[in-house]
Amino acid sequence: MKLQSVTFDLDGTLLDTAPDITVACNRMFRAMALPERSEAEIRNFVGRGMEELVTRCLTGEAPPAPEAVQTGMQFFRQFYQEQNGRAARPYPGVLEGLQAWQETGLPLAVVTNKSLAFTAPLMEMTGLARYFRFYVGGDSTPYKKPHPGPVLHACEVLGVAPEANLHIGDSRNDVAAARAAGSLAWLVPYGYTEGESVDSVDCDALVSDLSAALRLARSLI
Repeated sequence: MKLQSVTFDLDGTLLDTAPDITVACNRMFRAMALPERSEAEIRNFVGRGMEELVTRCLTGEAPPAPEAVQTGMQFFRQFYQEQNGRAARPYPGVLEGLQAWQETGLPLAVVTNKSLAFTAPLMEMTGLARYFRFYVGGDSTPYKKPHPGPVLHACEVLGVAPEANLHIGDSRNDVAAARAAGSLAWLVPYGYTEGESVDSVDCDALVSDLSAALRLARSLI
């Protein structure tokens, strides 16, 4: 089946958002009278949505109590709302790659575990909004990646069969979600992998950037 649509992960694939997330997390730690963590450490916590991020941040020798996670989420939501987009930047080659993908005429969408309340303004602030039909956020469906639900929802809205969709991400979560949905799963090597080498992930293709992905996909369009 010819390729009919492309979905993209956001954090770690299109944008480096870790600097903003780190600021918000460390403000959360200070509000909760806890020691701060480094950006390098927090980068390994990104990818599974806000609750998982906060839970990992608050995990020490034992998992945090549910009340602590809820308190942390309240603080993080407030601080990230204020910080969102201030330091986030597209990865090298993303703008050129998205422009080239858009020129193919294929519909493009974002499938992220980030809440839509953060996703929409972030896309506007970083100049990426013009390339996409819509966004599927972490609260758009009952499930987050690695569940296939978000990818399936994107395909349904785009009006294409999942088998005709290509999903491009940066981690095992993206591969699991795309594969379970029936879509192709390609990875870029520079994003957030939760500390795992991207070379160890069994994806359909590992591409250096979005332009390389398009060159590889030409035979499928």
